[in-house]
Amino acid sequence: MDILKDLDPAQKEAVLATEGPVLIMAGAGSGKTRVLTYKVAYLISKGIKPSNIIAVTFTNKAANEMKERVYQLLHRHPGVATTTIGSRDSIASLQNDNNRLTINDSPYVGTFHAFCAKLLRFDGKHIGIPSGYLIYDSSDSLSLVKSIMKDLDIPPKSFKPSSILNAISGAKGELLLPSDYAQFARGYFGETVSKVYNLYQKTLLEINACDFDDLLMQTVKLFETSPQILEKWAGRFEYVLVDEYQDVNTSQYQLTKLLASTHGNLTVVGDASQAIYSFRGADFRNILNFKNDFPSAKVFNLEQNYRSTGNILSAANKIISQNASHPVLKLWTQNDTGEKISVYGAMNEVDEANFIVDRIFGSRLPLSSFAILYRTNAQSRTVEEAFLHSNIPYKLYGGVSFYARKEVKDVMAYLRLIANPRDTVSKNRTFKLGKRRFEKFDELREKLTLRGIGSDPRHKKHDDDVGEGRTLPKPIELIDKVLEATDYLKVIDDGTEEGLSRVENVKELKSVAADFENLPQFLENVTLMEGKVAPEKSYELPIEKDFVTLMTIHAAKGLEFDNVFIVGMEEGLFPHSRSMLDPGQIEEERRLAYVGLTRARKKLYLSYAANRLYFGTTSANLVSRFIIDIPEELVTAI
Repeated sequence: MDILKDLDPAQKEAVLATEGPVLIMAGAGSGKTRVLTYKVAYLISKGIKPSNIIAVTFTNKAANEMKERVYQLLHRHPGVATTTIGSRDSIASLQNDNNRLTINDSPYVGTFHAFCAKLLRFDGKHIGIPSGYLIYDSSDSLSLVKSIMKDLDIPPKSFKPSSILNAISGAKGELLLPSDYAQFARGYFGETVSKVYNLYQKTLLEINACDFDDLLMQTVKLFETSPQILEKWAGRFEYVLVDEYQDVNTSQYQLTKLLASTHGNLTVVGDASQAIYSFRGADFRNILNFKNDFPSAKVFNLEQNYRSTGNILSAANKIISQNASHPVLKLWTQNDTGEKISVYGAMNEVDEANFIVDRIFGSRLPLSSFAILYRTNAQSRTVEEAFLHSNIPYKLYGGVSFYARKEVKDVMAYLRLIANPRDTVSKNRTFKLGKRRFEKFDELREKLTLRGIGSDPRHKKHDDDVGEGRTLPKPIELIDKVLEATDYLKVIDDGTEEGLSRVENVKELKSVAADFENLPQFLENVTLMEGKVAPEKSYELPIEKDFVTLMTIHAAKGLEFDNVFIVGMEEGLFPHSRSMLDPGQIEEERRLAYVGLTRARKKLYLSYAANRLYFGTTSANLVSRFIIDIPEELVTAI
C-alpha cells in the first residue's frame, strides 16, 4: 500500500503483522517510533475504527511526538479514513458520555499514567474511587508520609520519610497491597514501611485520593476484580501497542496484558540493550518473558540503523556484546564508515573541558550539532565553567546550571551567612531548611567567628563580616564543617537516583572550593560564575538559538546529534563505583554506554582524565573498560 512505501522491508513486515501478539526488537536508530505510528495508520487504512486502537508510552514528550507523527501521517495520505480525526488535540481525547466511553473516534495515544487517570474517572467507582478523586503528586505524598510517621511516633532521624515513600512506591509498582507487603517485610525498616504503608493507603482512600503509583495499581485491581469493566475496555481496544517495552514495571506489564486479553492483538516494541532505568522499577526481563507469555508471538528484529556511521555502530556493538543476560541485536547501516572514534587522554578535568572547547571552536560547525554527555549530573560543572569562560552558549537538557541547583544554592547560603551574618536572604533560605538545623549551624558560625575575633585583633564586632577570611578554615574545610553541623546531606539523600545526584552535586562544590585559600575569594568566584549564567540564561536558551547541549546519558536516550562527546570515561565514574560489585548493575552500565555511543550520527569523542578532581579529592582512575572494549582499528588517540 502507498502508506507503507517509505518503510524498509523489515519495518514493513513488522507493520503488516497486525493480528495476534507481536514483539518488535528495535535497535537504536532503527525507526521504532516510525513503525508504531505507521502501524496505527495502516490499521486505520484497513478499516479499523480509530477509537479501537490504543498506543501507550512512558513520557509526555514521547507521547506528544507520537501523536504528532500519527496526525501528520494520516493527513498526508488522503486514502486513509481521516474525516473523523479533526485535530492533533482530538488524538487521545477521552470523554464520558452517559457513562459510556467515547474517544472522538480517534486512536488513543498517551502515557500509561494519563490513560489510567482518565479510566479511573470513568469506572473507579467500582472499587471505591469516585470520579472526582484527587491525584497526589510526589510532594503531597511525602507530606502525608511525614504526617503518618509523626502519628506513629517514628522519628525522622530513624528513617527518612522519602525513603519510606520510595519503598511504598516500589511495592505498588510490584502490585503489592499493604497486606501483601506485610507478609514480605523483613527487618526494622521493612516493618516500619509496612506500618506506614497501611495507614498511608487507608488515608488516601478516606480522602478520595490516588498517588501516581495508584493510577496503575488501582487500574489493574479494577480489571482483575471487575470482569465486566475489563471486558468493556479490553473489548473496546482491538489493538494495543506499547512503546519502550523494556522499561515497563510489573504493574505496566500486567496492565498491557489485561488490555489485550479480549482480542489478543498486542504489539510491543523495545530493545533490551537500551534498558537503563532499573532505578525507576523498570525490569527488562519483561521483554524477555513476552515469548513465554505468548508462545505464538511473531518476533521481528529491526537492526538497520539510520543514524550513525559504520565505525560508531561497530564500537557500540562490541561494547554491548559483552552482556550475557539479554539478547543483543547487531546493528548495521548503509551509512558511510565515517571517521574513527577519537579518544582523548586528558591530564585532568580542566584539560578535558578545554579539549572540548578547542574542538568545538576548531570545527566551525553549528553549536547545535554538538552534545556533551556524562554519567553523573555533577560532571557538568567543569564543562559549564569552560563554556562560560569561552562564551560558548549552552543548554542543560532536563536540568539547570550547576550553580543554580537548589542543593548548591543551599550550601552556598550557609557559607555566605558565615561570611556576612547580616545577609538576610541567605538567612531566610537556611532557616527554611529547618529551625533545629539552623540552630546547629548558628552554633558553628558563632564558634568560627569567635575563633576569628580571638586570633585577629582587627575584628572588633562579633556580627561583622569575617574580613579577608584569613582566620577561617579553608573553604573546602568549611563545607565539610557545615555539612557535619547541619546534617544537610540527609536532607537531600532520599536513597533515590535523584537524591544521590543531589549529594554528588554538593560534593562537587568541594572541587570548586579546593582551588581557594579563603572564603571571600571562593564566594566571589561563585558569584561571578552565577553572574555569567543568569543574564544570558544560557541553560534556558530558546530553541531557535545556536547552543551546545549538555546532559546525562540517561537524559539523552531517544535523542541524536551529529557530534557527541562522552566525558569521564574512567573506572569508578563510568562504570559508576556503585555498580562495581554487582554483575547486573555492570551490565546496565554497559547498556548505558551503548545508549551513549549510539546518540552520535557522525563524530564521536571519548575522553578520560589521568587525574580528576572530583568531590574535592584528586584521584587517578583506570581507563574505562568500555573504551578498552573497542577494537583499536576503530579508534584514534588524540
